[in-house]
Formats: sequence, C-alpha cells, structure tokens
Amino acid sequence: MQKNTKAPSGMFGFTIVWLGQIVSVLASSMTGFALTIWMYQQTQSATAMGLMQVAFITPFLLLSPFAGVMVDCHNRKLMMMVSDLAAGLSTLALLVLFATGHMQFWYLYIAQIINGIGNTFQWPAYSAAISTMVPKEQYGRANGMMSLVEAGPGVLAPLMAGAMLPIIKLTGIMVFDVVTFLLAIGALLIVHVPQPVKTEEGQKGQGNIWKEAAYGFQYIFARPSLLGLQMVFFFGNLFAGLGFTVLAPMILARTDSNSLIFGSVQTAGAIGGVIGGVIMSAWGGFKHRVHGVLAGWAVSGLFFAILGVGAGLPMWIPFMVLMAMVSPLINTSNQAIWQSKVAPDVQGRVFSARRLIAWFTHPISPIIAGTLADFLLEPA
Repeated sequence: MQKNTKAPSGMFGFTIVWLGQIVSVLASSMTGFALTIWMYQQTQSATAMGLMQVAFITPFLLLSPFAGVMVDCHNRKLMMMVSDLAAGLSTLALLVLFATGHMQFWYLYIAQIINGIGNTFQWPAYSAAISTMVPKEQYGRANGMMSLVEAGPGVLAPLMAGAMLPIIKLTGIMVFDVVTFLLAIGALLIVHVPQPVKTEEGQKGQGNIWKEAAYGFQYIFARPSLLGLQMVFFFGNLFAGLGFTVLAPMILARTDSNSLIFGSVQTAGAIGGVIGGVIMSAWGGFKHRVHGVLAGWAVSGLFFAILGVGAGLPMWIPFMVLMAMVSPLINTSNQAIWQSKVAPDVQGRVFSARRLIAWFTHPISPIIAGTLADFLLEPA
C-alpha cells in the first residue's frame, strides 16, 4: 500500500495519464485518417466505408451496460489499461498484415469491432477514474483537458498524417501508433488510481450481471434532477443531430460540391473545439455547473441557427468556431455534475447508461433530418 501512495496521484497523476492519452489518440487519429484513404482506394464505395462506423458503434450499443458493470466491479486502472491494450493489439495486427502483404479491406471491420469494444470500456473507466483521482473543485479543469483529447487530434491528425504518409508510408504511421499505445499504458502503470469507497448505493446495485447492468438506468430514473439533466442532452443531441446531418449537404449544395470549402468549415469546428478545451482546462467552468450546461446549449443553438442562415465562408467559419468553442463548456460542466452527484462505486454503470441514452439519438436524427430536407423543407 505504501508503494501506491508514493506513485504520482491527484491532478499531477491525472496529467501524466492525460499526456499519454492525448499522444496515443493523436497517433490513432493519424492511423484512422490514413486507413480511410486506403479503404477508399481499395473499395471506391461509400457504403463500404460507412460500415466502418457501424462496426465501431454496434459493440457499444450491445455491450455498454455490461461494460459499466465491469468498470465498477474490477480495478479501474486495470480496465483503462485493458481498453488501451485491445486497441493497440488490433493496430498491431493490421500492421503485421500490411507489412507481410496479406491485408484485405474487410479486416478493418474486425479491427473496428475490437476498437469499439475497447472504447465501450474506456470512456466509463476514464470518466469514473477522474472522480477518485482529482478533487471535486478540479473536475471542470480535468474534464476540460479530456475534451482536448477529443478535439485536438481532429485538427492535427489530418495535417500530420498527410505530411508523413509520403515519407514513412502507412506502416510507419501504424508503428508510431503502436508505440504511443505503449506510452499510454506506461503512463497508467506509474500513477495511483484510487478505487472508490463502497457506498449504500453500490450495495443496492449488487446482484447478477443482468441486475447490475440495469442498475445504471434505474439509478438515473429514480433521481428526477439527473433524469431531467439527461433529457436535456437527449433532446439537445436529437436536434443538434438534425443540424449536423444536413450541414455537409447544405455546404456542398451551396458551393457546387467544393470539398475545400467543406473541409475548411470542418477544420474550423475542430479548432473551435480545441480553443474551448483550452479555456475550460484553465478556467474550470461556472461555479454552478448547471449554468454552464443550459447557457452552453442556448448559445450553441443560436450560433448553429446563424450558421444555417449563412451563405458562405464569411458566416460559416466564425460561427462554426464559436459553436464548437461552447461545446466543451456544455460537456465538461455536465460531466462534473455527474461525477459530483453519483456515488463513485456505481459511476461505471451510471455513466454507461447515460451515454447509451444520449447516443440513442444517433440513428434517429439522420432519418428525420434526411426526410425533412429531401421531401418537406426544400428549397428553403
């Protein structure tokens, strides 16, 4: 036990883990960018590429409640390492296949399934670990740093992968990716991640795996304030999903399918997300977290509406940046509320449940938005 107390802990320990993660995610995003190009060259099929996302998200939809049980029942540091290891091994397998000339495009679906399984365990494990690693007053700052892990690679990965592909080829980028997985796991090995204290709520959720998997949903539905907060995100994601579904067709239709303009708007969004993440990392958000959630959704929705009215880059770029800047305020404030209000030893199950509820809108929004755009709202 004495050995653990000497290991880096608190905000310092979290920063070590964060550095390992941001480097690893950057490298993985570079690999994903390069593999997307390779996949298109092999198949010339948008459907084949779309199935990549299906292969990634399906394990999450099926396994998420059970992943939360595993996170709560087992050592969270171990679960974080296992999720990183799964993704690293799938990348290593692809690297070997490429290097030996045995690679076929459908192997990428298998790799995406493995990555999806790893991600299903990774998010609740990391989110719950923050609650035990850093003080409550640092939740906003820590979650702001994690938002950089999500947004930062979106800016740098395409640029770095595009510059490095002609020099070190796809196999070189994948070697870099595998090495960074080892760095991420090494960062976890040297820090102390405290296990949560057992609580009364945790005792209530004990039982067979089906009961424990359902407990995360029961926990949310039994608490009106948390359920109300989750419904804000459910409907917020639903309507934001409508906008994002038609964003690409809108820009391409108004620019004669100019991919450069569309790419510029996407990059502006990634840059806005990074700026917002940096601000939240330094600031930490409002003292009353719910103000960050509600004000963030209101301001973000206003910027998105103006973006839709815009007819060119002078409107699209600045309002895309502004809208994306607000997203870290919404998400980090929300995350801090849940980390503060939910008993630490049930956070794996509760966080998996709330993410599944929030992501349930993903297959719904495109259907509604596509139907409205194609059959009802045109040419408006």
